[in-house]
Amino acid sequence: MGKIGDYSRRQIREVNGRKGIKLIRMDWHINIVSTNDWGVGVAMREEDLEVALKVVIVGDGGVGKSSMIQRYCRGTFTRDYKKTIGVDFLERQIEIDGEEVRLMLWDTAGQEEFDAITKAYYRGAHACVLAFSTTDRDSFLSLHSWKLKVENECGEIPTIIVQNKIDLMDQCVVGPDEAELVARALGCRLMRASVKEDVNVGAVFRALAARCLSDMRRDDAATENSLPPCITPVIGTFTNHNSNGTILLRPTKHRPGGKKKNVFKNACRIL
Repeated sequence: MGKIGDYSRRQIREVNGRKGIKLIRMDWHINIVSTNDWGVGVAMREEDLEVALKVVIVGDGGVGKSSMIQRYCRGTFTRDYKKTIGVDFLERQIEIDGEEVRLMLWDTAGQEEFDAITKAYYRGAHACVLAFSTTDRDSFLSLHSWKLKVENECGEIPTIIVQNKIDLMDQCVVGPDEAELVARALGCRLMRASVKEDVNVGAVFRALAARCLSDMRRDDAATENSLPPCITPVIGTFTNHNSNGTILLRPTKHRPGGKKKNVFKNACRIL
């Protein structure tokens, strides 16, 4: 996807410059035009766009990462443990504060032998679930190293630590106070869940989505306040670029409503 014009003080905004999924925000009164890799103008409207969040789920093997996204996206749970080879991917669309959000959930292998493969899939992530098991102390002690792996590829992104398998508290090997202490030390929110019993699984992903949207809106407000006044342009079909690189538009007829188009349909292929 090529450049996107900046047409009014209520800005069209491309969020997150990292490679990977990109979030595009726009206001209701704006039509935008982008250029694809061949320089062809593509007109889009607000209802054609949606917020897309790439979320990586990391942690040691056997803590319930695959079961977590299966439970959340498909409503299923299996007792049979199957080791993830490399990465797996599921998605779910939700609504947060009246805004549609597509969560793209990347389940990564927890075994060290897959590090070279999985770390490439961290790139471009907007949020992270850092999981450990109530019954596996080693998975708890590994939280710091997992967070570093994600930060090395993504920088600081919203992260929630999830203590899974709270249905097995009679076998708990991690004290509640030390879990809270580690979460504070890592600068993360701690949530407790049971994938098996479907407790708090949805709340984890909704909390991450809400945090990302909140950050976007805050940045929108800060950026808008820093923008100089500008002349409202004529919105329409792509013509050419002016001297400063802004896309010029000519008037076009209002296009009747149609099926929503996911601009990021193939974005998950970009790393």
